Amino acid sequence: MKRQKRIIFIASSGGHLTQLLQLNPLFEEYNSFLITEKDKSTSDLEERFKDIKLYYLPETRKNNFIKYFLGNLYSLLLSIKYFIEIKPDFIISTGAGISVYISYLAKIFGKKIIFIETYAALKGKSGAGKLIYPIANQFYVQWEFMKKLYPNAIFNGTLY
Repeated sequence: MKRQKRIIFIASSGGHLTQLLQLNPLFEEYNSFLITEKDKSTSDLEERFKDIKLYYLPETRKNNFIKYFLGNLYSLLLSIKYFIEIKPDFIISTGAGISVYISYLAKIFGKKIIFIETYAALKGKSGAGKLIYPIANQFYVQWEFMKKLYPNAIFNGTLY
């Protein structure tokens, strides 16, 4: 039987989502919702995770300012809609940018935020990490040396 806590698991497609999916045993324990970007790499998620409600946010790439701006505005509006609909208790994310709006909504409404800095952060802080670190209830790094950049972070190894 699933616990009553409502958890949004959120990550952009690709490597961030691959890392987040390592937490899939938690999906079964809680009332879980997965938010990601819809693209070729996420086309099989509905088949793989039939017991989890999936939500999608648009990909926002920085190659065209107008598309990037409008995509981010749309992403913000969808994030608000999903947050109101889901009413989460926790947000768990491995980044990237799509997790920022949901995390700040969680902070505004007193919900818990757990952020796992990407495994790929070898040369410095990720963009999402920089924005979410100040508001996260728990912030994990996957490399011990990253604790120098994020002094209050927790290192428990990697997700792989």
